[in-house]
Amino acid sequence: MQNFVFQNPTKLIFGKGTIEQLQQEIPQYGKNILLVYGGGSIKRNGLYDQVMNQLQAFDANVFELSGVEPNPRVTTARKGIEICKSENIDFILAVGGGSTIDCTKAIAAGAKSEHDIWDIVTKKAQAEDALPFGTVLTLAATGSEMNAGSVITNWETKEKHGWGSPHTFPRFSVLDPVNTFSVPRDQTIYGMVDMMSHALEHYFHPEKNTLLQDRMIEGLLRTVIETAPKLLEDLENYEHRATILYSGTMALNGMLSMGYAGDWATHNLEHAVSAVHDIPHGGGLAILFPHWMEHTLDTDVARFKQLAVRVFDIDAEGKSDKEVALEGIHALRDFWNSIGAPSRLADYDINEDSVEEMADKTVIARPQFGNFKSLTRDDAVSIYQASL
Repeated sequence: MQNFVFQNPTKLIFGKGTIEQLQQEIPQYGKNILLVYGGGSIKRNGLYDQVMNQLQAFDANVFELSGVEPNPRVTTARKGIEICKSENIDFILAVGGGSTIDCTKAIAAGAKSEHDIWDIVTKKAQAEDALPFGTVLTLAATGSEMNAGSVITNWETKEKHGWGSPHTFPRFSVLDPVNTFSVPRDQTIYGMVDMMSHALEHYFHPEKNTLLQDRMIEGLLRTVIETAPKLLEDLENYEHRATILYSGTMALNGMLSMGYAGDWATHNLEHAVSAVHDIPHGGGLAILFPHWMEHTLDTDVARFKQLAVRVFDIDAEGKSDKEVALEGIHALRDFWNSIGAPSRLADYDINEDSVEEMADKTVIARPQFGNFKSLTRDDAVSIYQASL
């Protein structure tokens, strides 16, 4: 375990009816508010009206940016930045899932910079400040509600990059499980795959003496595995929605990875796939992660065996460590299949023709990627081919 400093300034407001906290949290920043949301589901389920009632209670001047995409575009972020600069926006409120929040982070940073936001995303420039912003979360998945990270897509260049800044933590996030009741079954599945993938990215790292972190990650994974089938049988069950919502936040707010850096190669691989094909992020991860695991298994067979035994209850009696490890990988695939996640790139009509282009995208930022095992473009080709 490395030396570390942990700081997470986001105020988490969790539970039923917590939307009313907006009246207390926002006015300190000013009255010119930019409301950012996606395709309009918040209007259909009534959340938009609830939010507007809270904003009108302190006479806010509300400007709106709607239509944030599932893989948020840099072009959309630029629209929000223009509104912030032209209307002297004091505070941004993101109402939606991880894509809306990620876009809001780009808007917040871009609004306080002379650099184009894509230069910040691609690390050609740094965010030196950001407008304050908060979130009302509607989807358990990315953890963006309590971290500084963001993923933005440039559809013109077919690039998708993760980035972040100490300035892009939300000031607060309102998490009411009721606001996730209307999330469709497929998006619920993708969200649970995403949070499990975040936990798995943490789990595979080269550091020693991470005993407590290991147990916390294993506990989160077991919790999602136990809860997922129950939730999918009753999508409006408050207790199950609350468990999954909290799990998604904890999977990527920094608490599971103190003292080391996780791998993150699979996310890099998936970003390349969805940059080219615009598929759901969670769906791509469900396809790729078990193949990454098989590809990197020999790096640390004991760690894969530990996951198999502790999370999937694989019986190790009379088996080699590698046999146990492979059973654990297959158990992960079987679980994701059992809840309806995709298992092949062909499920999204992606074939051999795209492999070379996607592999090119994995090494745009650097020639090697991954902290548990360093991968190259050739590795990406092998994993994509195995995933077809």
